[in-house]
Amino acid sequence: MSDNVRPESMKRINTPELAEAFINEQVEAIKKQVGDRKVLLALSGGVDSSVVAALLIKAIGKQLTCVHVNHGLLRKGEPEQVIRVFRDQMDANLIYVDAVDRFLDKLAGVSDPEQKRKIIGKEFIDVFAEEAKKLDGIEFLAQGTIYPDILESDGVKAHHNVGGLPEDLDFELVEPVKLLYKDEVRVVGKTLGLPDNMVYRQPFPGPGLGVRCVGAITRDRLESLREADAIVREEIGKLDETPWQYFAVIPDMQSTGIKDGKRYMGWAVVIRAINTVDAVTAESVVLPWDTLRTIRDRVIAEVPGVNRVLWDMSDKPVSTIEWE
Repeated sequence: MSDNVRPESMKRINTPELAEAFINEQVEAIKKQVGDRKVLLALSGGVDSSVVAALLIKAIGKQLTCVHVNHGLLRKGEPEQVIRVFRDQMDANLIYVDAVDRFLDKLAGVSDPEQKRKIIGKEFIDVFAEEAKKLDGIEFLAQGTIYPDILESDGVKAHHNVGGLPEDLDFELVEPVKLLYKDEVRVVGKTLGLPDNMVYRQPFPGPGLGVRCVGAITRDRLESLREADAIVREEIGKLDETPWQYFAVIPDMQSTGIKDGKRYMGWAVVIRAINTVDAVTAESVVLPWDTLRTIRDRVIAEVPGVNRVLWDMSDKPVSTIEWE
């Protein structure tokens, strides 16, 4: 049987006890594969790469080097959380790369969604490759590949954050969660002691806020989006039952507002909340009016440059989940 095929006899990991057994098994497997050699991991802070990082730290400690690239398109507090959890709490060998200016300079004036995606993907590869070449003795690349990635690609994908590496970075792969489904990865992460807001982090597109800051990205509009998104996620997260995914979008448009008796031009923030089983189809979630009103009031009061709050009640199809 191929190493990339999940055995029919493999139990679903849905309890801490099963997760603990899986962790112990993978720790031994990692030690056997890696020995005393060094491993490199692109650590985004998402659940897959975070669980892989925690597993490898448990197995080989400082033999692992994690590279966290801040491209300026992450959600509020995410880079700080990666540093706090992995460097401060887990004592990981973590390289933090502040590439915000590099990415945003490349994206300046670019409005086409596909071109934005290509720029973000290529720049990430370049930054990661540059950091990898500074390191001596790296022989392995760890990846957060999970089983749906294998099923969808009929093979092992390139790292979901890296998007493929240059051919001259020829590393052997370490993929400890490649036979797990997302819900199982979360159970493993919880058992490893990762914080809930990392383990249960919502799906987030590879280009990050780059596809939610619609059109050409400007730094001021991007920062307003980051603040508005944090408010949307905080307030909807207080509901007894939360949607599958919820976030904010800022379209590339302005409208007239009134402040201190004067007219001015400001941006609109769009609230997007959906439920889905497979992400192929999705339904807009009916949010309580009190929640919508609280989001409206906070966004208008706290987020610079915004004078209007809208609710996207579109289903997929015909609308996509993301705006770009």
